Amino acid sequence: MPFSLRRLGVAGLAGMVLLAGGQAFAQAKKPAAPSSPAAEPTPMLAAPIQAPITLLPTQNEWTKVCGKDQAANKEICYTTRDFSAQADQPPVLALAVYDIKGDDTRIVRFLMPVGLMLRPGFRFTVDKGSEQEGGFEICFPNGCFAEAKVKGTVLAELKKGTAINVTVKNQVNNAITFAVPLEGFGKAFDGPAKDPKELEEERKKFEAELQKRAEEERKKLESQKTEPAKPAPAPAPKK
Repeated sequence: MPFSLRRLGVAGLAGMVLLAGGQAFAQAKKPAAPSSPAAEPTPMLAAPIQAPITLLPTQNEWTKVCGKDQAANKEICYTTRDFSAQADQPPVLALAVYDIKGDDTRIVRFLMPVGLMLRPGFRFTVDKGSEQEGGFEICFPNGCFAEAKVKGTVLAELKKGTAINVTVKNQVNNAITFAVPLEGFGKAFDGPAKDPKELEEERKKFEAELQKRAEEERKKLESQKTEPAKPAPAPAPKK
C-alpha cells in the first residue's frame, strides 16, 4: 500500500462523506500555499460559542493504516477516526496522527469544518497539558486540512489522554473549541495495522448502507406525493 508523505491521510470511512466526490485524505496533494475557505460558513460556527463542543466518534474504533513512502523510502503509519457533533450525523472533524519510522517528530492532522479564519491557525491541548500550535494547509468546499508537528512527549499525552481540545476562530473572530475524545487511541496507535482488504470491505459496506438509506428516503418522499389527500370533515348539521 504505497503512498507519499506529501499526500494527506485518510480520515476514515465516514470521512469520505465530508469530502465532495468521495475523495479521502490520501487522495489530495498539498499545494504550495493554503487555499481560502468556502464563502458560506458552517451553521455550527456562525454564532459565538463559549463552552467546548464535545464531539462523538462516528466509527466503532480507531483505524490504523500503514504503507511505504516510495519517494523517501520510509514506512509510515497513521491512526485515524472521524467525529460528529451529534449521533447519526455526518462527520464535522477528523483526526489522524502520523508516525514515520525512524523519526521522533509526529504529524497531528485534522480535517476541519469550513467557515474558519485560516491566518491564526489553530491550537490544541491534550487534557490540561502544554499548548501546541498548528496551521492550515488546504481547503475544499466541505472541509479544511490543518496540521501540527509534535515530539514524542505530546504523543505520550495523546496515548494516555482522555480528550484533545482543538481551538480555532470562525469568520467573526469568535474562538471555537472542539473536544475530541481519545479513548482507544493509544491501543490502536501501538497495535497492528488494519488489513487493506478489510478496509476495502468496510468501505463497500459503508457505501452500500448510504445507498440503502438514500433509497429509503426516496421511497418515503414518493409515497408522500402519491398519498391521496384526506377529505375535510363534513360540517355538523344545523339544529
